[in-house]
Amino acid sequence: MRVLVVEDERKLAVTVARGLAAEGFAVDLAHDGQDGLWRATEHPYDVVVLDIMLPVINGYEVCRRMRAAGVWTPVLMLTAKDGEHDEADALDLGADDYLTKPFSFVVLVARLRALLRRGAPERPADLVVGDLVLDPAAHRVSRGGTEVRLTAREFSLLEYLMRHAGDVRSKLDILDHVWDTYYEGDPNIVEVYIGYLRRKIDEPFQRVSIETVRGAGYRVATPRRVSPDADV
Repeated sequence: MRVLVVEDERKLAVTVARGLAAEGFAVDLAHDGQDGLWRATEHPYDVVVLDIMLPVINGYEVCRRMRAAGVWTPVLMLTAKDGEHDEADALDLGADDYLTKPFSFVVLVARLRALLRRGAPERPADLVVGDLVLDPAAHRVSRGGTEVRLTAREFSLLEYLMRHAGDVRSKLDILDHVWDTYYEGDPNIVEVYIGYLRRKIDEPFQRVSIETVRGAGYRVATPRRVSPDADV
């Protein structure tokens, strides 16, 4: 099994490479994000070990660009940071697992073998409804090829609705999945954010894709074009 290790701490990289070679892996090394990205996208690997704090291009961006390019090689991210937000960022950008430095080599090998057992089946990168496209891994939204910038909450709300395209989701459903079960603020916050989304993904493109179903909730449906002067 061929492994790409992208790690700028050369002593650590060589140590890991030697250990993996002793375990029967074929190992290639890269010491910055640019070289790592080139190798990961140009050569077939069974798994990539990717440090986050890299020169030239950081590990987050390497992983994001891999997924955007349709490269689904399993990625195990390494970092000296220890925090749930760093782990969440790594996983949201398409990483498959996460290990904090300093780590046990035995655990590293066990994690790699687990990823190899899972393999790398192609995963659909995009959620598509008409000309509205959401890429969960790259955290991007576009309409008709034009990128639309959303806040994290707006993105989460749109992703939830698009994952249930055509289905009506109640305000309580949305609060549970986009905020959380213990949210104690004004439930009308959902309406506020629906308004934000409409002003970003619908109105500038003369579309109606987020529908209000009175008394039931909201849904994303195949968009219909509207006149700029129409009352929607």
